[in-house]
Amino acid sequence: MRLLCLLQLVCLASCTVSRTREWALHGAPMFADLTVHELKAVRAYLHGIPEMELTDAQNKILKKNSILLIELHLPRKHEYIVSPLPFPNSHVVKTFKGDRPVLFESRPITNVEYYHINNILEKITTKAHKLLFETTGGFSFTNCSDRCLTFSDIAPRGLGPGERRTWIMLQKFVEGYFIHPVGFEVLINHQDLDPGKWTVEKVWYNSMYFDSVEDLVEKYESGGVEKVKLPDHDENDLFSTYIPRGHSNTPTNIHGPKLVQPQGPRFNTHENFVEYAGWSFAYRVRSTAGLQVFDLRFNGERIAYEISLQEAIAFYAGDTPAAMQTKYIDAGWAMGSSTYELAPGIDCPEIAKFVDLHHFFDTDKPVQHKNALCIFEMTTAMPLRRHFNSNFSGGYNFYGGLENTVLVLRTTSTVYNYDYIWDFLFYQNGVVEVKVSATGYIHATFFTPNGLHYGTKVYNYVLGNLHTHLIHYKVDLDIAGRENSFESIDLKFVNFTNPWSPKNFIVQSRLSRTEHKTERSAAFRFGKKFPRYVHFYNPNEKNKWGHKKGYRIQFNSHAHSVLPRGWREENGISWSRYPLAVTRHKDSEATSSSIYTQNDPWEPVVSFEDYIRNNEDIVNQDLVAWVTVGFLHVPHSEDIPNTATPGNAVGFFLRPFNFFNEDPSLASKSTVIVRPGQDGKLKIQRWTPEVVGHCVTEEPFFYNGTYAGV
Repeated sequence: MRLLCLLQLVCLASCTVSRTREWALHGAPMFADLTVHELKAVRAYLHGIPEMELTDAQNKILKKNSILLIELHLPRKHEYIVSPLPFPNSHVVKTFKGDRPVLFESRPITNVEYYHINNILEKITTKAHKLLFETTGGFSFTNCSDRCLTFSDIAPRGLGPGERRTWIMLQKFVEGYFIHPVGFEVLINHQDLDPGKWTVEKVWYNSMYFDSVEDLVEKYESGGVEKVKLPDHDENDLFSTYIPRGHSNTPTNIHGPKLVQPQGPRFNTHENFVEYAGWSFAYRVRSTAGLQVFDLRFNGERIAYEISLQEAIAFYAGDTPAAMQTKYIDAGWAMGSSTYELAPGIDCPEIAKFVDLHHFFDTDKPVQHKNALCIFEMTTAMPLRRHFNSNFSGGYNFYGGLENTVLVLRTTSTVYNYDYIWDFLFYQNGVVEVKVSATGYIHATFFTPNGLHYGTKVYNYVLGNLHTHLIHYKVDLDIAGRENSFESIDLKFVNFTNPWSPKNFIVQSRLSRTEHKTERSAAFRFGKKFPRYVHFYNPNEKNKWGHKKGYRIQFNSHAHSVLPRGWREENGISWSRYPLAVTRHKDSEATSSSIYTQNDPWEPVVSFEDYIRNNEDIVNQDLVAWVTVGFLHVPHSEDIPNTATPGNAVGFFLRPFNFFNEDPSLASKSTVIVRPGQDGKLKIQRWTPEVVGHCVTEEPFFYNGTYAGV
């Protein structure tokens, strides 16, 4: 039961590790996602308010009041207030910063709206049945069995605020239909809440635009447009499927290496609280944005209050109208709720701890996603550190090494064609890696010769369109306390007289530090030179050697801007201007995006640029780092059937920089030291069992894959 409480967590210098551990453990539920019981209680409470006039979300009427989303409202950072659940009795209407209004047209699309879109597509394709049937070699949208057509819809839905016009492209409804476009695209105006008043505004076929379906059909019949005939559909052509083909000289019909835990798991979990190798943290999966970590501590000392996924975008280019318009902003599709079941042995090791997730998005009851998050420890097959100390006489003085094992917190988002794998990795030496790996199907459109300026031909009539992925994270650092400062570190060449040979000069590098005192100074633009080191530190706390305790952010990214500054849709993603921006923490600046940005990026209700416009002081303050990572993807033939993860993973590291007095992984008992003995026998020092042992599961592979209301 969540009680109304007001807490201020302040740790004095005399706090012990066990005390801070207890605070972290008991504080973790404040960050936990709402339970099924709580979600149901909130819905029941809201439906019990007569003036809201709420109806079921799945009611087929569009002109209605219904609940789109229920998710946890995070408490304020400095004082935690938890509402009276599971028996709510009051509510507060929250607004966005600056009280920006939310246009109804900017709402995410729902299942009910898709129902009506499907209905109008049935009417459209009935009119164009002969054209589609002849073009595709026997496929149709209605009255079909094994040769059906489906569709994908494009966003944003218009060219300006207040619009709701969507380009839709038809595809063959076969396995991997995302890469089976048929060359028929239609622009539907569905702004009116009466679906009977929806209209077709444009149709695209064979690189030509038509004002209506009737106009296209008339020209098709009269010879006014060249007819397109796709190659005959071959059921044995497996190009979009996962079915193995080709040759490998490795015996892949037997199992490869597997992870084992010889003496059982070495991490602990309690609901949403996790402990491992000095680390402790709480986690949640926000339905709109996705995976988030809170109250991150090492040996009880907080390093970050929050590290959270904020937004993911994929902006495309192409020759067809659907390709030109595709600018996906995935929080608008509730990418956090697209967390489907993870397959043991593929998505996560069989030894992983699997966790169910629950979401309330576009539904009338909570939906359970079984095994949608996993936690596991893995070996990297790379030493964390090692040294062979040679005696330069054919022998050695000693060998020392420590295996590198990490804890992984993982979930995925399947936003239609694309699959994102979201990882947090916790290393024994105080390093955190935040990573996203992209896979899934490419977003493909119908091939035209001009399309080669915007991508690659990957099949007879299919163009893989170029696009840029950008991911935005919030990193609220509390380095040895909340009062932090920020500096960048570069190198400068110095030239001086050689003190031991005055006739000569020494040229070498020296450190050049720049303290950034304001938000604008700490907002680094894409296209500008980025510092070698970006360093967050506590000016009031020092380590044993007199250095200010700090952490730095190290990028693994190939990101760049996707649109010119201020150009239409770019206003909705103003965070994408900066690989790194540092702001002063404000509870009113909790997120960098919203679920409404996708369908109104032109006048967004959350504008990240506002966060740095006032150019506040950031010296000795509670700081937030906003990190953008990403990569350009020019599709190629090897992206068939799916984009593969190698080379398509980006992210960043949080690395201690004088935070500790020495490498904290020295606490690990997995170290091995070998010294030669006088009698020729090895002297081996180890602190783990000499015999590793083995443990392989006897359970057969199992996967359910369904998700349903509970």
